Amino acid sequence: MADDPRLRSPGPGAAADPDDPGRAGAAGPGAPGHAGADLGWLREAIELSRRCPPSETAFSVGAVLVSASGRVIATGYSRERDPTDHAEEVALARAGAAEQLAAATLYSSLEPCLHRASRPRPCAELIVAAGITRVVVAWLEPPVFVTGGGAAWLRGAAVTVVEFPELAERARAVNAHLIAG
Repeated sequence: MADDPRLRSPGPGAAADPDDPGRAGAAGPGAPGHAGADLGWLREAIELSRRCPPSETAFSVGAVLVSASGRVIATGYSRERDPTDHAEEVALARAGAAEQLAAATLYSSLEPCLHRASRPRPCAELIVAAGITRVVVAWLEPPVFVTGGGAAWLRGAAVTVVEFPELAERARAVNAHLIAG
């Protein structure tokens, strides 16, 4: 997997391929921390969630990891490489041990998980371990498969969590088959 060309970042100064799921180095809506930029990056995460292979047992989630200067470090979406992949997990794996993660913002269409059956560590723990201090989400995880709580746990670990409920319906629409009723 390490030699997979989809996981390679473009060289310095090179434009990222827009079809590359990692999109490392690509510019976007702007520097994190401004409402317009945050909404734009979160919309990109929601669009990524539409790429998820369908599942009756897991949410479709997209994640975009953005540097403080507004460049894509990495992206990911649920079930992208493996049926048990979570979006945040894929983006963090692509980012590796980048020095810029402490100042980066992780945009996720759904609150990062705090409980997980398919891997030993939930996404909330992976985020803290990576040194990320700011997370932006569209909606909080409903208790369909496991209890949520990732946002509260992250806040308790000194991570700033921002929710944009005005984008929640867009994120829920991708998962309508799971939450209908």
